Amino acid sequence: MTEIGPVELLRRRVDDDPSRPLVTFYDDGTGERVELSARTFDNWVAKTANLLVDGLGARPGDRAVLMLPAHWQTAVWLMACWSAGVVAEPVPMPGTEPPDAEPAAPSGPYILAAAGEVLDTVIDDTDAEEIVGLSLHALGGPLADCPPGVLDYAVEVRAYGDRFTPDPSVTPDHPALTIPGRRVTKTTLSGAGVTYEALAAAEKWGLDAGDRILVDMPFTTLHGVLCGLVAPLASGASVIIQRNFDEAAVDRRVILEHVTAVAGLSGWNDATGSVRRLL
Repeated sequence: MTEIGPVELLRRRVDDDPSRPLVTFYDDGTGERVELSARTFDNWVAKTANLLVDGLGARPGDRAVLMLPAHWQTAVWLMACWSAGVVAEPVPMPGTEPPDAEPAAPSGPYILAAAGEVLDTVIDDTDAEEIVGLSLHALGGPLADCPPGVLDYAVEVRAYGDRFTPDPSVTPDHPALTIPGRRVTKTTLSGAGVTYEALAAAEKWGLDAGDRILVDMPFTTLHGVLCGLVAPLASGASVIIQRNFDEAAVDRRVILEHVTAVAGLSGWNDATGSVRRLL
């Protein structure tokens, strides 16, 4: 198995090609488009990791439950958790679970990062030691209504530095990602395990540095994490994450963004959401 984790993949990308886009995000519901180079993405990761460690007291081996939609900030939180040695557990947004799924509720204690739109449903979560609310506004605006006891991510993260020094005890062999399964089954992978899966997926899908992959799927499955972040990172490709998919916009987006592969798009992939090459 590979000896490096996703954090090392990001470090290589920043060293080799810091200015090229790594993550582009579209929200068809708001008309938002955000593009982050590898360096800018890395700065957000560092600030968020510093928030986790210095602001929330997270230590290696702690857990962070991410109740967030497909979004560039979700990708940032995943990588920030891995940088800090925190085990990231992305969970479905309320109302988005498959009809036959009975996801087990995360058992505490943990840090909870939740989208502003679902804060009302999690505010009384007694297992969450800290709750961080994300407005997900295009311009980084604060929460419109921040409940008592909730940390406003957009406000707080600005105060933290854009360089992060990881705990030397954090290695790629440490647990990094827990994925909820059907019924009560969960899968936890180490950082090295995540990278191994990403490299295998990138090879299977034929991804390389010239690719731009358009993804419309949540980060709540291993497939979603691979397509939406780690496989593009491992292969040198870039990813376009979209939310509130507008089917009428996809043809133009494929052209404007020079898309070479798609994953999870209704009508463009099979039911598994496997990556489909266009070029």
